[in-house]
Amino acid sequence: MDGTLLDENKELHHNFWPTVEALFERGISFAAASGRQYHTLYRLFGEVADELIYIAENGAYLVHGSTEIAAQALDNDLVRRVVLAVRTLTAEGADLGVVVCGKDSAYIERNHPAFRAETDEYYVSLALLPDLLDRPVDDILKVAVYDFGSAEQHTWPALSSFAAEAQVVLSGQHWVDVQSLGTNKGAALRRVQRVLGITSAQTMVFGDFLNDLELMDSADYSFAMDNAHPLLRERARFVAPPNTENGVVRTITAALRLP
Repeated sequence: MDGTLLDENKELHHNFWPTVEALFERGISFAAASGRQYHTLYRLFGEVADELIYIAENGAYLVHGSTEIAAQALDNDLVRRVVLAVRTLTAEGADLGVVVCGKDSAYIERNHPAFRAETDEYYVSLALLPDLLDRPVDDILKVAVYDFGSAEQHTWPALSSFAAEAQVVLSGQHWVDVQSLGTNKGAALRRVQRVLGITSAQTMVFGDFLNDLELMDSADYSFAMDNAHPLLRERARFVAPPNTENGVVRTITAALRLP
């Protein structure tokens, strides 16, 4: 979504709507694969929301319309240890915020305006708590850490100690996501392919960052955006115009010869 389908203002291009309707008329499914929360994605797609497949939370939550297909929850003890690790990094001087991402809601304990500006954009279902370790009962799908500096240089390496027991993914310039081992957008897409009875040869994917790496392996028509991370461009077979130039919709329209 961000850096791929959405433009620089994090909005859908007006040509998206007739394009997705044309896909539906041809019997083609459209899936939104994102690190974003399901509730946020559902609201974003408005009138067509019930027709879409959602690969939310980097593949941890798979939903068709409003019907859950699968969920990959984190062990609660692992969630606790990641939260404590982020608190330790913060005490050592890192400028971080942590989001515990549940199926029902996301949870934060930092109420700084700059951090809230980031979380409020990505999580429409969000609760501020005094203590993230004392939260409502919920299936936790992901722990997302926001680094006000460079996540690639600082937080991602710092959280690599969890790599033996969790998927630790650089999902943006400022975001690092921790989720269950084997959970990624590509694995979720392969499950969708099995459910729909389609193959990688019938699948087109687009991405821009490292949480899209496995996605590139799950489709014959894999496109890195022109603005993508260099490692993702190496993994993809093709390059699409940048998200600032409506690259996804333009590529789909050209490939399927849509009006």
